Amino acid sequence: MSLDDRNYSDKRDFIRMQVQTQAILEHAGQQYPTRCLDLSSSGIQLEGDVNLAVGDRVRVLIPSEHSALKGLEAEAEVVRVGELPSGGQTLGLVILDMSRVVKA
Repeated sequence: MSLDDRNYSDKRDFIRMQVQTQAILEHAGQQYPTRCLDLSSSGIQLEGDVNLAVGDRVRVLIPSEHSALKGLEAEAEVVRVGELPSGGQTLGLVILDMSRVVKA
């Protein structure tokens, strides 16, 4: 694959915003503190001390740091899992529903 082909295949339909903020991931009745690495209108990338698998359904809460803005709450599905040297994971999530917004 040429560099031009790879650059084209890496392009996405939605712009990713580099966020670097705290988030809470909920799965199977448990809450896990995570870090949101990036966010787009269709997905979220998190990292944290979790042990999830592709296909797991989760809820993600990203509180707002500004009192005038509401935080984000999304239902999502794990579509990519990467292992971290620390034993945690990076998670690629596709957003299924983002209709609810939480107050800061």
